[in-house]
Amino acid sequence: MNLTDIPLIDHHGHNILRPEVAVDYPYTAAFTEGYDPEIINYHARHSLFYRRSLKSIATLLNCEPEEAAILTCRQNLGLEKLCEICFNSGKIEAIYLDDGFQPDDILPISWHEQFVTVKRVLRLEVLAEQLIVQTEDFATFLSRFLQEIDPPPAGVVAFKSIVCYRTGLEIDTVTTEVAKEHFNNLKQQLAEGRSLRLEDKPLIDFLLQQALLIAAKYRLPVQFHTGFGDPDLDLRLANPLLLRSLLESPQYRQVPFVLLHASYPYMREAGYLASVYPQVYLDFGLAVPYLSFSGMRNTLRQLLELSPTSKLMYSSDAKFIPELYYLAAKWGRQILAEVLEEAIADGELTATEAETIAIAILRQNAIDLYHSS
Repeated sequence: MNLTDIPLIDHHGHNILRPEVAVDYPYTAAFTEGYDPEIINYHARHSLFYRRSLKSIATLLNCEPEEAAILTCRQNLGLEKLCEICFNSGKIEAIYLDDGFQPDDILPISWHEQFVTVKRVLRLEVLAEQLIVQTEDFATFLSRFLQEIDPPPAGVVAFKSIVCYRTGLEIDTVTTEVAKEHFNNLKQQLAEGRSLRLEDKPLIDFLLQQALLIAAKYRLPVQFHTGFGDPDLDLRLANPLLLRSLLESPQYRQVPFVLLHASYPYMREAGYLASVYPQVYLDFGLAVPYLSFSGMRNTLRQLLELSPTSKLMYSSDAKFIPELYYLAAKWGRQILAEVLEEAIADGELTATEAETIAIAILRQNAIDLYHSS
């Protein structure tokens, strides 16, 4: 199968770094979820992902497959030209940007719009942190939090939660009084000079469930980080099965839950949830392109063991540099084609059915789910 002519809808990515910030980032920082200097400056260069990425980027930029040659070529092109090459070569039609990742270091959504259609994904925990600083009492804070997301701001096609990173995916029911108490404790800590990082489980769980009620009202998708990521998360608490209490709750039945990153290494668990809960959707971003070729194929195979193809979407989870958007697009198409070809060989699909499924996964499912046509 040749899927290169299918325009992509990338339903979850991140903003490019501002040039003045990027100069302080080693190139390898974009190719690992680790942030320890030893990982970035040494070990990341020895991953299969990094080795094959250099070859593909060098082919794209017509230079030698060495980091130094690529860096020189990037410098000569400039960031705008590099982005144009990567987005055009990847045939990326639209990106839904979560602009809550390192918000002080990134270029704005408006900057990205010169290359590609952009929609916004609103990160709930970042909004809450901003409002905590701005308000003194819980009633005002909660009122402002709800006003900011009801109705969802113009251009926002989804909410995003990183509860997986902060306290894990097992969400507890929390009363308003308990949430108020924890808000007041947090404000007291700030008054004592502590830096703000929202990692209070009762308050996070409470705010997430308030946001889910609003998402249900508008049938707005809510993206959840699941599975692997940087060392800030506890992978034991990143299993999407922990979301069962929310999925079983009638009040959230109209909320599309989007499980990001193939829930790696919990692919089968994610596929199972998508097969039995109508509101659960999946993607394979981050797993593609970060895993080995074998790992990417196995991940997609396991997602599709049970999950309906109508539930699966493409994303890149690209960050920092535009090359990641191109690499995810290149290998996302390639791996999907290989897995669908296996299904044809097994007699599960006809070639025509496989082509229709490829279009759905690479673009149409996202258009339908996010009502973004």
